[in-house]
Amino acid sequence: MKRFIAALLLAAYPIPPIRYFQFTRKVQAPPSTTGQTCLVLDEQTFAHASPDLADLRLFRGGDTVPYVIRGATVRPALRQTIPVINLGRRDGKTVFDAEMPDGSYNDVELSLAGRDFLAAVVVSGSQKVDKAPTRIGSYTIFDFTSQKLGRSTILHLPRSDYRTLHFVIAGPVKPEQIQNLAATPQPISQMRYITLNEAAQFSQKGRSSVAELTIPANVPVDRIVFDAPADPVNFSRAVTIDVTDLAPGAADSARSERPMTVAFGEILRIHRNYEGRRVDEERLTINPPDEMRNEATKWTVTVANGDDAPIRFAGIRLQMMERNLCYEAAEGAIYSLYYGDSTLLSPHYDYASWFAQASNPVIAGLGPQQLNPGYQPRPDSRPFSERHPALLWVALIAVILLLGVITLRSARRMRPPTQMP
Repeated sequence: MKRFIAALLLAAYPIPPIRYFQFTRKVQAPPSTTGQTCLVLDEQTFAHASPDLADLRLFRGGDTVPYVIRGATVRPALRQTIPVINLGRRDGKTVFDAEMPDGSYNDVELSLAGRDFLAAVVVSGSQKVDKAPTRIGSYTIFDFTSQKLGRSTILHLPRSDYRTLHFVIAGPVKPEQIQNLAATPQPISQMRYITLNEAAQFSQKGRSSVAELTIPANVPVDRIVFDAPADPVNFSRAVTIDVTDLAPGAADSARSERPMTVAFGEILRIHRNYEGRRVDEERLTINPPDEMRNEATKWTVTVANGDDAPIRFAGIRLQMMERNLCYEAAEGAIYSLYYGDSTLLSPHYDYASWFAQASNPVIAGLGPQQLNPGYQPRPDSRPFSERHPALLWVALIAVILLLGVITLRSARRMRPPTQMP
């Protein structure tokens, strides 16, 4: 009975033949390696694998090895909007509470109306309603729009897991200006990034600083980092990010379609005393939305300078969040990673359901990418008509011509004889 079930499972999830994978890379780990082992998937793997890494297969000999990919699953969850409760005024200060989502968080952003203000926010937290709150810290929020120095209502809390947060705002912020707040649950592990491409400088186009960088197909861009010089100390600049698909095999200047704006953002740095309060805020990264294209792309990053002098950036970097492939290694076994078979769907292993990240997994490397020496293109399984559409049109035209000839002959035979006068 067990053999019958195993045969059914093998038929339902057959091992893909190695000969149909176009690329392979050796896993570099000591022969004595055992237990949970993880290797970093670099941009070269993304560029030559199917979208979302659906065709990745780890082989030990002729058998596939279950694995799980970490990174996309550890990515911070979507930002959650949280309503405020108990909003009011106490001792001349605006106060309110918020019920926080499960898990830990740090940055909390207040959504409030108004401009040109500076205020102090004291934040406390509690796990239960009947427990006295614990003071977390005091933070500064500001809007310097009229001074062209931007706005920040983000509170950089230490990593916290309080279920209820209590806010006291001292300054020109009224209760009716408070709308809601937002927080993003933090991942269990710290994110690490891989630089995909970088530019040493920006070019100047009118009042804007522009940098252009190319990214291979299927490679995600998760973060854009600006390397700002020490001077100017205080600045705020609007940033626009456009993405253009490049025609396959074309030069960087060749475009297959018009640029598409994928993100707007702002970079700023403020270190100054204002009305007796120290303001220190720095945001030099932008997280674009998930943008992974099937074609190579050109990323155009435009910094609007307005009437200010351009910032002489030391560089700009487009980065991908590090993703790791983890598996259970057997002592003495040799592993190889294969990819480049676009017909495959993402595998589903039980290993992913019970996987738990080890505190110190073995870190393995990937050897250089190589063409699979035994590679064979998959046989075309499409119907004959789909594989040879031109022949279908030729046959259709031939049938039409044949019917025309038959119709013409029939018309001639049925024509009445001409009568003599």
